[in-house]
Amino acid sequence: MLVDTHQKQIQNIFAKYPDKRSAVMALLYVAQEEYGWITPEAETEIAKLCEIDPTQVHSITGFYTMYREAPKGKYWLQVCTDLSCALKGAEPFYKELLAYLNVENGDTTPDNMFTVEHVTCLAACDKAPMLQCNFHYVESLDMEKMKGLIEQWRKEASAGNGKATASADKPSKAASKKA
Repeated sequence: MLVDTHQKQIQNIFAKYPDKRSAVMALLYVAQEEYGWITPEAETEIAKLCEIDPTQVHSITGFYTMYREAPKGKYWLQVCTDLSCALKGAEPFYKELLAYLNVENGDTTPDNMFTVEHVTCLAACDKAPMLQCNFHYVESLDMEKMKGLIEQWRKEASAGNGKATASADKPSKAASKKA
């Protein structure tokens, strides 16, 4: 349970908010970091901690795209395909990325490395095509750059012997600068 493994962090979060229900989003992040996604059990625990109904927590989980409602790959690739980005080539880039990884929208690769989704507006239209990988922006992409990043992330993940390492949890700074 989160309260057992993250007691200090939870106390620090509650200290920031005068109303317990205001801590829901921060606690959802703690749960997602712990479990890799927001489990129904985590929603129930957060509801109990915040003294609200679990359906209220679930409505927040479902509303915001930053929360994972199901297990995802080690690298969660969210490609902006909103109109401004589409005009700069995001749609063909997104389709090429899906084809390269041999997945459909929202699917995860068989090796559980990559989950690819399209999202609406990441507020970086001037750098399109772009994506967010585990909440870190990678901008001004084309498929050649993207293939290089995918291979780099695969190497980083394998260097960690299948375990998450600091550089495997998020794109390395070097990778982001190259893109």
